Amino acid sequence: MAVNPEYSPAALARAAGFADIGQIIAATARVRGPASALDDGSRALSYTAFDARANRLAQALLAYGLRPGERIAVLAENRFEYLELALAAARTGLILCALNWRFAPGELAHCVALTAPRVLFVSPRHAGLLGPVADCTTIVLGEAYEALLAPQAALAPLACCGPEDGYIILYTSGTTGAAKAAVISHRAEVARLALGRIDTGLAPADNFVAWAPLFHMVALEHALHVLALGGTVHLVDGADIDRIVDLACTVPQWWLVLLPGMIDRVVAAMTRRGRPPAPLKMVGALADLVSPALVAETSRVFRAPYWNTFGSTETGMLPFAGTRFAIGEQPRSLAKAVNSLHLFKLVDSDDQEVPAGEPGEVAVRGPTLFSGYWRAQATNAEDFRGGWFHLGDVFRAAPDGRYDYVDRVKYLIKTGAENVYPAEIERVLLQDPRVLEAVVVRRPDARWGEVPVALVCCTSPAPEAAELFARCRAQLPGYKQPKDLRFVASPDDFPRSTSGKIQRQALEGWVRDST
Repeated sequence: MAVNPEYSPAALARAAGFADIGQIIAATARVRGPASALDDGSRALSYTAFDARANRLAQALLAYGLRPGERIAVLAENRFEYLELALAAARTGLILCALNWRFAPGELAHCVALTAPRVLFVSPRHAGLLGPVADCTTIVLGEAYEALLAPQAALAPLACCGPEDGYIILYTSGTTGAAKAAVISHRAEVARLALGRIDTGLAPADNFVAWAPLFHMVALEHALHVLALGGTVHLVDGADIDRIVDLACTVPQWWLVLLPGMIDRVVAAMTRRGRPPAPLKMVGALADLVSPALVAETSRVFRAPYWNTFGSTETGMLPFAGTRFAIGEQPRSLAKAVNSLHLFKLVDSDDQEVPAGEPGEVAVRGPTLFSGYWRAQATNAEDFRGGWFHLGDVFRAAPDGRYDYVDRVKYLIKTGAENVYPAEIERVLLQDPRVLEAVVVRRPDARWGEVPVALVCCTSPAPEAAELFARCRAQLPGYKQPKDLRFVASPDDFPRSTSGKIQRQALEGWVRDST
């Protein structure tokens, strides 16, 4: 933050003790200069040019009279301007609200009203998703955006933010109600960069393919981290399978993110291509949602370890994402190793630590943690109770020091007096190599209150339902066995969040309505 030289020595020391992502990327740009910062396949932008454009944008935002802590928003597909906005926000102390263009118009309107941005940047493709926004200037990316930058000097503003100031707002998918706005501070973003260096093998000049939407952590944050270390971010306009495969064959990468719903298509396309991949440090994500057979095939095809990720918008890649599966390994266990830079405990519904081996909700604290939800005082008081953030995920300590994911607290099915976590059943179903995806949801039941129902997507020819029921009977107690099993034709038929996770509320409604 900018500090008057007449301030106290303590204030001056605090200012000297922190550099935000905007300053870090500026320092990197001075070193990397002509190297490519961004590349979308049709053009590239050098570090020198990227840095200059971000400074011009920052000066334009200040010329609008915007002040630190105010919000700007972006509604756009993956394109250079998105990352220019992220960098300009860091250099002005503004908070960038990354709007989800997959939301319905009403959901988008809610997100905008919640965070009240002063300026909205929108791409021509998505300009029709929102009507006029009160007290907000709308700028369309393209000619109007370039006209905004053109008269400005490429001078970096004075540093004006502190570590606890908000930097980015990412919106939750809203599966349990209206979307929430998670505030990620400058401190958290720098800590997440450090965690990437410590635990994930991210190194200077690594390449990263950002195909997932930039309104999502897995794309925006990791792109910023690669830029901070002088690498190249290859922007892809969504799940363009051919371009993702082209890049996998030609560009060495830090981590190739592949998510449920598209991973099988990428693996099939790569197999058809018949070319060896360029060196990859890691491939894949969310192994809990992918069949063990597909995990093994993915790592074989891409000749890279499969990353058994776990994380959230609120925490970054914490607290259990330290496991990789070896090339060709078909995992029998999805237990996860602990990450660096945090403390955690497993607690029961009374916030008491559970005995070893018992399932408990993860409560975490550490520097990567977000700063709470925007304008959600009651939710923050509940989720941060006792000075720990309650993640909503249930884990169980394994004897080897790793941790087994059990499920989300909110997915718990109460059948009679017994607790059933859907993930326990899903893992059994996914052991059949013909099962591509398995999702278990609750269905109301007159006798038991609610019971588990399984929905599966399979290869062709698919297994008989009787085979899958038999597998469940062999491995699960009676109360955990699905009471019905339904086949889904394609992975695309599952309603998904932007991270590829199944939207279970929608499936529960479908199961309930079709009973």
